[in-house]
Amino acid sequence: MVLSKQRRWLVTGGCGFIGTNLLDRLLQEGACIRVFDDLSVGTRDALAAIAPFVERGGGREWRDRLRLVVGDIRDADSIRSAAEGADVIVHLAASTGVPQSVADPRFDCVSNVVGTLNVLEAARHHGVRRFIFASSGAPAGEVEPPIHEEIVPKPVSPYGASKLAGEAYCSAYARTFGIETVALRFGNVYGPGSGHKSSVVAKWIGRAVNGRSIEIFGDGSASRDFVFVSDLVDAVLRAAEADAATVAGEVYQIATSRETSIGEIAEVLVESLADAGLTRPSILHEPPRPGDVKRNYADTTKARRDLGWIAETELKEGLRRTVADLAARPDRVPSA
Repeated sequence: MVLSKQRRWLVTGGCGFIGTNLLDRLLQEGACIRVFDDLSVGTRDALAAIAPFVERGGGREWRDRLRLVVGDIRDADSIRSAAEGADVIVHLAASTGVPQSVADPRFDCVSNVVGTLNVLEAARHHGVRRFIFASSGAPAGEVEPPIHEEIVPKPVSPYGASKLAGEAYCSAYARTFGIETVALRFGNVYGPGSGHKSSVVAKWIGRAVNGRSIEIFGDGSASRDFVFVSDLVDAVLRAAEADAATVAGEVYQIATSRETSIGEIAEVLVESLADAGLTRPSILHEPPRPGDVKRNYADTTKARRDLGWIAETELKEGLRRTVADLAARPDRVPSA
């Protein structure tokens, strides 16, 4: 798609897996981009692999095609400076994952709730109209799937609670301050460039490439909705371009509408690894983890209706491309 409305983009967490894939598309579309990142997960090298960039502070001048502003979303002044002059903000930066939130709920809250509030305040201060918030299926909690936007949220983990709070603040800022917020509940995202991500697919590939077994927590019957990163990036772009009267203050499920068990994806991944000439890993079952949801997949009818979006990449093809990417770049494969 061609961007018609927004040219100056601020992407928090832009050095990470989803961020770098988004930046690649935005640069192809002729956007001018600022990346705001504390480099705790993403790296300068990951950003440089996308395109040359300059590193400097925020402010109203936007002559650089790609600029890195190093900062923390918990620092309200830093993110406010970075947001000056932006047409759209994509807020990806977060403390991610259920286990991390269980281990340190306070850090999860400050990063995901106060951090999101700081970015929204920066948007309000500078009159940024469109705000895309990266949420997840975690706010819904342990409910009978498919998850849809009208289900009453009952988060199981602190991570789910913090993301639900972010959605609530987005709704409030849309209705009180007129910011065109769009909350996207990402499914389990995978794809090229995920070598340093802690999600199940990237972690399993890392373990397999390093000669270790694949770990499944529980009996493998738990299910998720796995969405390929290029499809997800397309959803972000469509959310940025969609009509404000339709999408402002709304929440959308961004996934495939297909339920895949953890055991099933392990089997498909093992076959993809073998097809790439890698040793087939063994599968090791571990006890279930606290805070994990048993079943999770989404109904994406609303995204199809309002955003004109649907996931197009089949799981087998997506895994093949992910394995090929990581196998070709062993320096980006995690050690565990």
